[in-house]
Amino acid sequence: MEIKKCGDYPFENDKFSEYAVLSFVFKDGGNEVLLIHKKRGLGKGKINAPGGRIDSGESDFEAAVRETQEEVCITPKNPKKVGELNFYFTDGYSLKGFVFVSHGHEGEIKETDEAKPFWCKVNEIPYGNMWADDEFWMPLMLAGKKFCGYFIFDGDKMLDKIIEADENLALEYNKNWHGGLR
Repeated sequence: MEIKKCGDYPFENDKFSEYAVLSFVFKDGGNEVLLIHKKRGLGKGKINAPGGRIDSGESDFEAAVRETQEEVCITPKNPKKVGELNFYFTDGYSLKGFVFVSHGHEGEIKETDEAKPFWCKVNEIPYGNMWADDEFWMPLMLAGKKFCGYFIFDGDKMLDKIIEADENLALEYNKNWHGGLR
């Protein structure tokens, strides 16, 4: 069966191919956000936030801190989980991601072999150079709302989306989900 709509894919039963995090760090009273030019891996060439795969045995919180440290050489202060992103790609790959926000950091941003970081005014976010789903959920994040998104992609092309904003979302991650143990 060819999947082109979110309703056609059983996200709630998926043993996702991978689990990942995005870590949005804000400064200047929330007027600027740290973004990166992704240099390798999924999304190479796109603008995104620091982030990456959750390692086996690692919590999503630990992964958000580690990935930010590895990609841009800073430590986010008090990251808070605000969103969940569920992706299915028509080639069979699936990804569950968790979005973290922090206001402040320790250290100075530096370019690494994974990412070229830059500060961006929140009213100038370059959505045209990002994944197609970002322009739909990022405004919720920027407004301080919790959210959950479901997306179907064929390569870089988004085929369908469902986005829910709800302050009572659980946004849970279980370390045992790795390796299809869910």
